[in-house]
Amino acid sequence: DHRDYLAAMICIRYPVVSKWAEKNRLSFTTYSDLSAKDETYALLHREVMKINEGLPEFQRIRKFLLLYKELDADDGELTRTRKVRRGVVNEKYADIIQAVYGDVDIVPIDTTIVFQDGTKQRIKTSVRVIDLREASGLASGGARPRAA
Repeated sequence: DHRDYLAAMICIRYPVVSKWAEKNRLSFTTYSDLSAKDETYALLHREVMKINEGLPEFQRIRKFLLLYKELDADDGELTRTRKVRRGVVNEKYADIIQAVYGDVDIVPIDTTIVFQDGTKQRIKTSVRVIDLREASGLASGGARPRAA
C-alpha cells in the first residue's frame, strides 16, 4: 500500500507491560483491559515519540493504536518463528487499518477468538487511534507512570 504516512498497530508485550502496571499500582484483568488503559496508551505514546525522534520525518509513525489481543501463530497471524503474516493481518484487521488511515478516533471491536483448545471468547471493546500530531498532552497528562 502507498500511504501518505506511517501508522502502527501495536501489540503490547503482556509480561513486560503487566509488570510495569503492577509496579505502578494499575489494576487490570486481561490483556484487552491492560491494552485499553489510559496509562498504557500514555506509556506507549512516550515510547513511540522517543523512537520517532531518531528517525527522518518520512519514517516517523504518525498514528498508532494498541491492539486488543496479541498476534498469534494459532490464529494464522504469525509464522511459527513469530514473523507477521502481513496478508493475513491486512485481511483480518482491514477495518482497523482503514480506521487508522481515516479520520476515526475510536474503532469498535466485536469479534470472537478461538483458543487452541477450541474454546471461544467474544471480545466486545474498542481501540483508540492516537494521532501523534494531536496527542501531545497524552504522554504528559496526569501522573507519569515509570517506564517498563
